[in-house]
Amino acid sequence: MDERVREHAAVLVDWSARIEAGDDVVVSVAEDAHDLGVAVARELGERGANVVTLYGSGEVERAILKGREDASSGDFEAEPPEFDSDPPHELALLEAADAYLRLGGGRNTAATADVSDGIRQGYARSRRGIREARMETDWVSTVHPTRSLAQQAGMAHEEHREFVYNAVLRDWESLAEEMAILKELLDDGEMVRIRTERDGEPETDLTLSIAGRTAVNSAASVAYDSHNLPSGEVFTAPAGVDGEIRFDVPMTIEGTRVRDVRLTLADGEVTDFEAETGAEAIASVLETDGGARRIGELGIGMNRGIDRATDSILFDEKMAGTVHLALGRAYDACLPAGESGNDSAVHVDLIADVSGDSTLEIDGEVVQRNGTFRWEDGFEG
Repeated sequence: MDERVREHAAVLVDWSARIEAGDDVVVSVAEDAHDLGVAVARELGERGANVVTLYGSGEVERAILKGREDASSGDFEAEPPEFDSDPPHELALLEAADAYLRLGGGRNTAATADVSDGIRQGYARSRRGIREARMETDWVSTVHPTRSLAQQAGMAHEEHREFVYNAVLRDWESLAEEMAILKELLDDGEMVRIRTERDGEPETDLTLSIAGRTAVNSAASVAYDSHNLPSGEVFTAPAGVDGEIRFDVPMTIEGTRVRDVRLTLADGEVTDFEAETGAEAIASVLETDGGARRIGELGIGMNRGIDRATDSILFDEKMAGTVHLALGRAYDACLPAGESGNDSAVHVDLIADVSGDSTLEIDGEVVQRNGTFRWEDGFEG
């Protein structure tokens, strides 16, 4: 086994999930994440955790949903089929767990691409309690570098492995200290403005109200309210969003390739959109429920170990020189005590490259220009 797999497992168990003796841990292992699953199990065993493993498979999920689709009748687009809400056996497992570790790395990144929107949306709505219970644990999601992910990223398998471990095996304490600078600026700020240009013409001009919000220093550890490995972003939940933004980092949403998305927003809600490709996937997300048209997150990427887009949201949204907005659910960690943020069954990120001809301002002060923060070498004041 590659020694970096063991290092990955140790970072996940110790730094990210902070597992202790006696913790009840659920581990979901994707089809091709076997090696990482074995390494994580060894680490958990050494720490005296109580472990239950699950088989996490996009192909198995597709089989379930296609089976429901085949067994049902009617116009699913107009009247989605009903699913039993929050199966109690699965809910009980998660409610009893201290931690949930998801080890991604499936065989087909588009396994559910041919599932109808009605089935997909109905299934998502039926599992809101499951998601809530999972998010009440010390949950962490990571990914094992597989051939399917390498292919999706347009890389050779060995090249992709190097990429993944450059992103995962970081000096997380040092990065957490750097990201704390941006977190403090956002915590104290009231308004963020993002502007980009292309060929001298304005392309994005967006203002986001953040007064009273708390930013999360997402340093790949539950100790920082951070639940992804790799991570390397600072994010918050805007109270209001107005303007226009272009998302130019391609990605796959619901099995559909999406490219060059433009959103128009007023009072925090999407009023218009277009996309060069994949407009139907964006429309499907927006139609999931009432909260899906609103913005639940502003994230700012800061992980310089991620140096290219790979069509994997786990990596791409953390890439330095990018910002992202999420359609749908807001995270409670960003909200004032007792306040409910945007509620939705979805949380779908869209990413914009701000590495050139751009500014990010907080209360009128430029914090980042052309992808470089003001405390970094090369910042142009």
